[in-house]
Amino acid sequence: MRFLMLLSFVSGCSFAHQWTPTYPELTPSYVDGVMSTMMVLLNKRKDVSFYEISVYDKDWNAVPFVTTDKIVNINYLERKRIEVFVRKKDRLSVTYVCSKSKIISTRNGDRLAIPSSRICSKIKE
Repeated sequence: MRFLMLLSFVSGCSFAHQWTPTYPELTPSYVDGVMSTMMVLLNKRKDVSFYEISVYDKDWNAVPFVTTDKIVNINYLERKRIEVFVRKKDRLSVTYVCSKSKIISTRNGDRLAIPSSRICSKIKE
């Protein structure tokens, strides 16, 4: 038991990214019939510089949305604000706004085994 506790403390730090706020709100945007939320992405991974944005309902089905870029290029320790837009008629089905690291590193044509991270924020009801 002590070994497991020690292992959990010594296992190293997590190299994920940050996706905030944890509980964003959809508010009316400057476009009629469209809701939006402002998210902040912080890249804490040296090995990744691309992140994919996605929106899901409670059953993890994709919900149509718009951002400036669905795949964001962001350097290590850089922070970027990302506004996510959804149609007003879809606002009740939106549950999660997510960011996922995109692994594009290759060596000799083979994809490297680099862990991917997905972080989701749950829309405040």
